[in-house]
Amino acid sequence: MRTTVRLDEHLLHAAKQHAAASGQTLTAVLETALRESLARRPAAARSEPVRLKTFGGGGVRPGVDLDDSASLLDLMGK
Repeated sequence: MRTTVRLDEHLLHAAKQHAAASGQTLTAVLETALRESLARRPAAARSEPVRLKTFGGGGVRPGVDLDDSASLLDLMGK
């Protein structure tokens, strides 16, 4: 599966160096690191659902696509 991820430039550089030094692809290095990180986290405890208070407004503004991070950044001026 293909996706876009934003990484700190120093972290990406270090990951690329590690991949080259270990004879792996950058994808393999990132997958391994993510799997190890997820395996270390404790099992999530069951908690009550959070109720968020909402105030009028009628939802998302016209033209805003919450599934498109690039356009959201453009809208926010970043």
